[in-house]
Amino acid sequence: MKNIKKYLSAALVLVFIMSSCNEDNLIELNINKNASEEIDLSYLLAYGQLRVAGARYENWRTNLIYCSTMIQHNASLQGYWSGDKYYYNAQYSGAFMESHYTDAIKTLTHVVDQTADVPELVNLHGAATIMRSFDLHKMTDLYGNVPFFQAGRGLDGAENWFPKYDAQSEIYAALISDIKAARDGFDPSINNLGSQDILFKGDTEKWVKFANSLLMRIALRMSKVNPTEAQAVFVEAAGGAMTSNDDNAFLAQQNGPAGDTNQNGTSLVLSNAGGGGGDASNGRVSEFLVNWLTDNNDPRTMIIVGGTGDPYNSTTWNTDPDSQQGLPNGYTSQTITAINPDFESVNEYSFINREILDLDDPYPFLSYAEVELMKAEAAVKGWLSSDPEAHFVAGVTAAIQSWEAFGISNAASASEISTYIAGLDFAGASDAAKLELIGEQYWAATYLNHVEAWNNWRRTGFPAFTPTSDPNNITGGTVPRRLRYYESEAGSNPDNYQSAVQAQGPDLLTTRMWWDVE
Repeated sequence: MKNIKKYLSAALVLVFIMSSCNEDNLIELNINKNASEEIDLSYLLAYGQLRVAGARYENWRTNLIYCSTMIQHNASLQGYWSGDKYYYNAQYSGAFMESHYTDAIKTLTHVVDQTADVPELVNLHGAATIMRSFDLHKMTDLYGNVPFFQAGRGLDGAENWFPKYDAQSEIYAALISDIKAARDGFDPSINNLGSQDILFKGDTEKWVKFANSLLMRIALRMSKVNPTEAQAVFVEAAGGAMTSNDDNAFLAQQNGPAGDTNQNGTSLVLSNAGGGGGDASNGRVSEFLVNWLTDNNDPRTMIIVGGTGDPYNSTTWNTDPDSQQGLPNGYTSQTITAINPDFESVNEYSFINREILDLDDPYPFLSYAEVELMKAEAAVKGWLSSDPEAHFVAGVTAAIQSWEAFGISNAASASEISTYIAGLDFAGASDAAKLELIGEQYWAATYLNHVEAWNNWRRTGFPAFTPTSDPNNITGGTVPRRLRYYESEAGSNPDNYQSAVQAQGPDLLTTRMWWDVE
């Protein structure tokens, strides 16, 4: 009996050993020994750049539905175009925060951290740092206090799972420091990024110019709350900023899978692109913009405006500049009859030129035109000793000519541009009037980059337009000053969310952020 028990015990041990070996073998079968354990960091830079340009999801909601209408570039009769009527839509307001932290910022932060202190990867590190900074600057200017230092680092440890919201003043200081360090670290003699750098094809000189131009934008944004530091940053960067439209930070797009195409186009041209609405029957050029263009005989009129009529049926188009009629902001298809009793169709109003919405058109980040207009403002303020008129002329000229990158068929001639600029009489204007002219031209130069137009309008107040007055608006009839946080933050990161609200003010569209003062 004892022997039987001994044999049974031995057999059980042998079965256990065999089963363990078999289990190990089974586990090994699930391991692809030919697969790479690490993703090429240069590939991640390219992916991160595309994600900064964004997908249709947040471009439609943030750039178009909210910002393009709040700034009265565009207008819509659709009730869900919330920015047009100062409504709050939780999904639309929080879309940029929801999507970019988990995609663009996470990707670029990984590249930044993995390339830090690696000399042979200094150019990759610099490009990723500037792109991360660009996207987080956009993030903080949309919402105010946001996670910055822990942003994109959730996989590094549990301490980052519920990130702290950092004060916008601290974010700005960090942005300046990070961008300068990245700018000064570029080395054209090593690690050419080539085609995996979608933005500049590895051209480190253009990266340096982009970094300096971004520093100028950041400096002007903070000019009312920290003028001394703002001037110092601006002046230091201005000498190395963009010098022509060849330096424009316009991300090349292609007519390919969703996410690689021009998402302004997918939202405003393609009917039901990617699911849901958003075609040309929704967004139209605003009355304020059309009147501003036509009143000034602006050569961009029929570049931005496509005409009146059905945008999908060219036989209905009226492309006479003098016949254009912008859509008033703040109305629905029911309330528009209060000012247009004979209203029948949105096709009575001017649609956006489809040539600037092609799916392979570039996505604008920052332009040489903006650089020159910022310099014009700085010169009027005495920050620069150069001639503000020369900067103004260069900025307006570059803004009009920059549309050539979109393959338009009716580019303005040099003589048309000169005549237009002369009619603005910048030289004869007072300093206050000069600043207004600059602000208006910056607003026009950032059409399609509606987030930036809204940011600069909040700082300058130019152009001066009348807020909309939909009876159901939630801002008391004032243009929103920020977007509200992604709604899940209140439940998923409650302590840090509440701390941010206590520090900055109520999580409302009307709450001003650090740099946005009267």
